[in-house]
Parts: sequence; C-alpha cells; structure tokens
Amino acid sequence: METDNPLLKRAYALGGDRKEIRSLYADWAESYDTDTLDGMGYVAPALAAKMLAERLDAAGTVLDAGCGTGLVGLELSRQGDVDVDIDGVDLSAGMLEQAEEKRVYRKLAEADLTKPLDIADDTYDGVVSVGVFTSGHVGPQAIDELARVARPGAPVVVTVHEKVWDKDGYADHLAAMEKAGRVKVLSTDEAPYHEKAGYRCRLCVLQAA
Repeated sequence: METDNPLLKRAYALGGDRKEIRSLYADWAESYDTDTLDGMGYVAPALAAKMLAERLDAAGTVLDAGCGTGLVGLELSRQGDVDVDIDGVDLSAGMLEQAEEKRVYRKLAEADLTKPLDIADDTYDGVVSVGVFTSGHVGPQAIDELARVARPGAPVVVTVHEKVWDKDGYADHLAAMEKAGRVKVLSTDEAPYHEKAGYRCRLCVLQAA
C-alpha cells in the first residue's frame, strides 16, 4: 500500500542529498510524531527498543543513531528492566530539538551517518537505528560505523525498510561483515513498520565483535 502522506512520499523520493534531507525534516519535525505514530501506525521504534532492551544489561550506555524526534529513546525509557543512558545523533537540528523535549537523552548531537562518526571505538553497550536505512537516506555501509562504536558483544539493532533490503544489498553486506569478523548476525526477520500504510521492514539484530 502506498502512503498518502505528502511528507512521507517526499522522504521516500529523496536521492541522498543531505541538504534536501535536512530541509524535509526541518519541515516535518513538529508534526512527525503525530503523522507517523497516529497517521501511519509507526510501530518500528517500539519493536526495536524492546528487542534491544531484551539484550542489554540492566545498566549501560546506548547510541540511538538517526534518533529523529526521539521515539526510540522514549520507548527505551519505558522498558522496565533496563536503566540506560541514551545518546542520540541525527542529521536534522529540527528533529533533535523535538528529541530534546522528550528528556530521555543524556546528550544529543548532529551527525551525518554517511560519514565516520566522531565517536571512539567500542564506546556503547548497545546501538539502535530505526527509520534510517530506507529510500534516499543511508546505505548499508553505515552499519559498519554502528558496529565500530559498539563494544564487543554489544547488541546492534537496526530496521531496514522492505523497499531497500534487496535493492541495496543489505543481506550481502551483513554477510560480508560477519565473514570479516565484525559482527555476528543473530536475525534479520521481517517485522511491521508502518502498519496503517502497510509497510514492513527487516528487524536486524546483530552482535558486535
């Protein structure tokens, strides 16, 4: 099913230009939560947060890569079995302002996930990225950076939109990462994404090496 939301259509039509992406999310920031959660049935943040929490120790640090308005951080903060410090990075300053208002992040910063992150190796006890690996945003190579900043043995949970899973070669890329000893691929199961719009994703659970 195709979406009727003009901003989501605009998002899926992006060609990777960082200026265009910043412009889109500046326009969308204030209504993003309502549009996606209520309008589209955006369940991916809750599913990914739960999957990550099940694999975290009771305390630690988590990176929310491409945190947007903070939906994943908010869901993580609601997981009763963990009490983690969450850092968020995103390309859009406008989205980060919305994330700041949720008051669940230790720190927030702008970052472009198509480039190396200004974060040391083996920093985080868990990494999560939801809504980033989709049309016109970030390709599978960015998963390398997420694994790099995760401590050995740490869970890395990412969603990959169904539209790009095969087209952009995610299965092959994850297999190559595993062969190179960078991650262990635990699962890449299909899962709901935007339920009302009928979109699904691959919910990928990795373990950093």
